[in-house]
Amino acid sequence: MKVRALYPWLCGLGLTFSTLPALAQQPAAKPLKPNGAKPTTPKPPTVKAAPTATAGGARLIEKVTQKPGELVIPYSKYVLPNGLTLVVTEDHSDPLVHVDVTYHVGSAREQIGKSGFAHFFEHMMFQGSDHVGDQQHFKLVTAAGGTLNGSTNQDRTNYYETVPSNQLETALWLEADRMGFLLDAVSQKKFEIQRATVKNERGQNYDNRPYGLASEYIVKTLYPYGHPYSWLTIGYLSDLDKSDVNDLKNFFLRWYGPNNATLTVGGDVNTAQVVKEVEKYFGPIKRGPAVPVQKLPEPVITADRYVSYEDNVRFPMLQMVFPTVPHGNPDETALDALADIIGGGKTSLLYKNLVKSQKAVQASAYQSNSELGGQFTLVALDVPTTRLDSTEAIFRKTLAEFQKTGPTDEQVARFKASTEAQLINGLSSVSGKVSQLAANQTFFGNPNRLPKELKDLRALTKADVQRVYDKYIRGKHAVILSVVPKGKAADVAAKDNYTASPAGYVAPNYGYDGLKYVKATDTFDRSKQPAAGANPVVKVPAIWQDKLANGLKVIGTKNTELPVSTMLLTIEGGHRLETMNKAGIASLTAQMLNEGSEKYTSEEMSAALDRLGSTVQVFAGDDNTTVYVQTLTKNLPATLALLDQRLLHPRFDQGDFDRLKQRTLQGIANQVTQPVTIANNEYARLLYGSNDIMSVPSIGTTASVTSLTLDDVKQFYQQYYSPSVSFLTVVSDQDQAAVEPALGFLKSWQAKPVTLPVASAAAQPDKTKIYFIDKPGAAQSEIRVGYLTGLPYDATGDYYKAYLSNYLLGGAFNSRINLNLRENKGYTYGARSGYQGTRYFGPYTAQAGVRADATAASVKEFMSEIQNYRNGISDEELAFLQSSVGQSDALRYETGQQKAGFLARLVEYNLQPDYVNQQSTILKALKKEDVQASAQKYLPADKMYIVVVGDRAKAFPALGELGYDVQELTADGQPVVAAAPAAATPTAAPAADALPDGKVKTEENGRKIKTKKKGGA
Repeated sequence: MKVRALYPWLCGLGLTFSTLPALAQQPAAKPLKPNGAKPTTPKPPTVKAAPTATAGGARLIEKVTQKPGELVIPYSKYVLPNGLTLVVTEDHSDPLVHVDVTYHVGSAREQIGKSGFAHFFEHMMFQGSDHVGDQQHFKLVTAAGGTLNGSTNQDRTNYYETVPSNQLETALWLEADRMGFLLDAVSQKKFEIQRATVKNERGQNYDNRPYGLASEYIVKTLYPYGHPYSWLTIGYLSDLDKSDVNDLKNFFLRWYGPNNATLTVGGDVNTAQVVKEVEKYFGPIKRGPAVPVQKLPEPVITADRYVSYEDNVRFPMLQMVFPTVPHGNPDETALDALADIIGGGKTSLLYKNLVKSQKAVQASAYQSNSELGGQFTLVALDVPTTRLDSTEAIFRKTLAEFQKTGPTDEQVARFKASTEAQLINGLSSVSGKVSQLAANQTFFGNPNRLPKELKDLRALTKADVQRVYDKYIRGKHAVILSVVPKGKAADVAAKDNYTASPAGYVAPNYGYDGLKYVKATDTFDRSKQPAAGANPVVKVPAIWQDKLANGLKVIGTKNTELPVSTMLLTIEGGHRLETMNKAGIASLTAQMLNEGSEKYTSEEMSAALDRLGSTVQVFAGDDNTTVYVQTLTKNLPATLALLDQRLLHPRFDQGDFDRLKQRTLQGIANQVTQPVTIANNEYARLLYGSNDIMSVPSIGTTASVTSLTLDDVKQFYQQYYSPSVSFLTVVSDQDQAAVEPALGFLKSWQAKPVTLPVASAAAQPDKTKIYFIDKPGAAQSEIRVGYLTGLPYDATGDYYKAYLSNYLLGGAFNSRINLNLRENKGYTYGARSGYQGTRYFGPYTAQAGVRADATAASVKEFMSEIQNYRNGISDEELAFLQSSVGQSDALRYETGQQKAGFLARLVEYNLQPDYVNQQSTILKALKKEDVQASAQKYLPADKMYIVVVGDRAKAFPALGELGYDVQELTADGQPVVAAAPAAATPTAAPAADALPDGKVKTEENGRKIKTKKKGGA
């Protein structure tokens, strides 16, 4: 099973993949696996080029084309005289382009005592170069309406931009400048700030996160001492402290030559023009030192290795990890199938033996592969009373069960179907196509590896799955990691019995001696940013609409890029329909719909969807319940038959209810272990007041969920699931005439009168006050600043104008808040602010996770930035805002999911399709005075809530010196002591002590504040 399939469940526990990096440690560079689709021809046409070169010296190596119906990414591959590989794929379906530069170097080129360099250097690549000023890389791409980021893993580092197609040359100019002209711009000051940022990233993503160190314990136990996989990409803080700016410069000179890089360009481009511009900007850059292929023996484990640690968690976790094979090994696909059978969802053995029996709240298996090795992992989060030796026994019993029964043809067929759908969906965006081409060229020297993967998958048999089990798992030894709650050391699976020995370790000689920095010699003025072409014309999708007799609204559009259909069914209401004593009922009802139906048990429904490679999933949110449907169009009728069962004929089994209720209660209890969740919950309580349902988490409270019964779920479903408050969006490669007949079952959905809640008046504090919650040992403090605005979503009114106004303050990566706290101060990995509005009033919120010892200083900077923003913006800032937001439309309607979301917005907010043109008119007419007026109206710095969650010893003392009242609270929001008045209570925020500020998304940008990937700048 692919780990991401667990996301809805993890959310139910208050956990996400960012909370559990150990569970989602799949290498980012590994392309999506193929699936059982059978192209019309086994091999796509490949034209090997004659040994001729262009005028600029680039040699065409091969050209791959695509025939209708083939799962092939067409491209042309060139090599420049300096060794740079260029891959270009044309896709004219949307007016955008994705540029990716992948360097074949990651943490596997580091050594003991110097860990984290590859990732650290990724950060430095965003700090300016000879012809691009400090912090200008983000600014220029964002101003062009694009997004950008970077990521590092064990084996490669990549940098990428998605921009409107008229901005391609700017993206190439930027990437070339940091490849060839970086080092003179690397200063000691930048070095220190980014070192602090990387430390904050480690604190946020590892040290301050439940189970965050699990993967670190696994790799240092699995791999021999000194093996470059025996530490994480983030590295150790002690190694970062020992590094200096010269270490970083040598790392660049050794590994960042064009001969160790692949430049991949895809989208609405002309190949010949791309080649010409790449020759201009990259061609003069000098070749770097040769980079030999790295090969290391795979680890051999001669006895089970037990390791453990205590963490601030509620659920004990057990991982059993077997060493397997590197990426590209012939056994890789069969191992993926084995993991799917053993731990892939509701049809798996681990689900049956652990989750269904309520011995664990989650259990899964997954196979991950990197360039030098692979891991086959079984993992379980157990109920709090479990000793992990009993879980280990069940793991072993499960493997023995598989050994006895073996795989079935049905199981292998389901794996193939689901993998096929996964691959096709991965090609829905230009970035998805470019990422596959770049990774396959980097690791295999062949961008066109997809046909081989398809062939391997089609040939997979149950005998192959049995063979890899016998070869890599049966009778083999493993690393067994126990993560137990603080004070529960006795609950580990077994006592620690292994520490890697440093005996015999010899540091590798990577050839850092004598490296020299030689800049390119140009025949043009590289200091001039290329001029952009005319803004591309963005076409809003043509739509069709209908309304059924029962009140269900249907809206759709045709999208012929892939043979895929995407649907979103929105049922208005959600969490807001609940009463306080029934809080959590919307979430629990949605979970119950994801179980069985009248015709299918939960396991049978899961198997039926897997056979189709389809998804039908129900989610409950604050304002709506949403049903998400994704399927290959050839399987649309069968998938809609399952939607009929899931939506209109739920089983409502008592056993399923009891299990889900217990899991929900465990998730509620788990929230006190997470500073992020504690901060969010307390902030919501203050915003909405104790009598509003929005003050309670959508998962519910212990008291409310304990009282819920299956009859409550049935009643909520019968009362509030109605077509009269629902609408369906459809994005398909079929037209309306073909799609609508398949929706006929929805006509039988009985309408009921549903009265939706009315937005309550926004409460606002009479003065700004700090609320502090102690979280002992927290490596970072979580900060929330804001109030309930009274602004519902409005596409062309005050809400939209407030969004525009905030973009400069905290919406873009290079906003005032983020540049201050992250880039200038080094207090945080990322900070942001924004307005949140739906059909109901939403809050304005500024937030960040910050270094514990910088807590009070960060609060001061937040408030200073908010207060100072009321004084107005500059002409330059206004121009940036208009340029960035104005050109970003090209990126908004690319995928089926994006198109479905756009259509849903039209219906939910009763918008005309041309509302985007109205927004464009508002943006073009925007004045500095408009931004200032919005800030003065909607940023009352003297009347906001400030919530801080952190280690009291480090974070609390200096808060009292900021001039605000400070109230200490318990984790559940109860006062610890009476508020102590400060020496003086200001009517405005204190002035800042200077400077402006500092892997997910909020729109702010290129570097997403959420941690979707390791690394990033």
